Amino acid sequence: MLSKYGRGWIATPLDYIARGLEATGISPNALTLIGFLLTVLVAVILATGNLLLGGLLLIFAALFDTLDGALARHSQQVTVFGAFLDSVMDRYSEAVTLFALMIFFSASIEGRTNVLLLAATLIGSLLVSYTRARAEAVNIECKEGLFQRTERIVVLIIGLVTGWITPALWVLALFTNFTALQRVFDVYRKAQPPPAP
Repeated sequence: MLSKYGRGWIATPLDYIARGLEATGISPNALTLIGFLLTVLVAVILATGNLLLGGLLLIFAALFDTLDGALARHSQQVTVFGAFLDSVMDRYSEAVTLFALMIFFSASIEGRTNVLLLAATLIGSLLVSYTRARAEAVNIECKEGLFQRTERIVVLIIGLVTGWITPALWVLALFTNFTALQRVFDVYRKAQPPPAP
């Protein structure tokens, strides 16, 4: 939802940045890998318990993550492998971030609820991606869903920066899995045979 409506107002700034990046000669795939390494750095910070700093840096990492696609489109370097690599690294980035928070919260008994919520969020986020990929494998478009990657990152950042991490994790755990079920229902609906004439 946010990615759908927010794409328009960030397109122009991304285009300007992409022009500058093109002049450096860096490839979109290299940007994808650098973005992942930035997320790993953020994950290390989160695992140590510095949630505010981690949340602020996650904003930068998330914005950086959008540049590979912008550069690929601007420099006409859009490739099948580039799209595949970007998708895989997105999954790794999200998993590493959630796993880092699990490490931090697992150090205390009070953090058990958050660990369970993070596990539920991780399962849901993987299923959101898997349902789309599996649907597309059988030629069914599946882009429905309330909580896609952009929404998940925004809610997580808000929770980290404001200190309301547990409420944010409840939202993520519930609505990420709800989104996966939305996609299951959407594919079921689209897979039904047309009514007989």
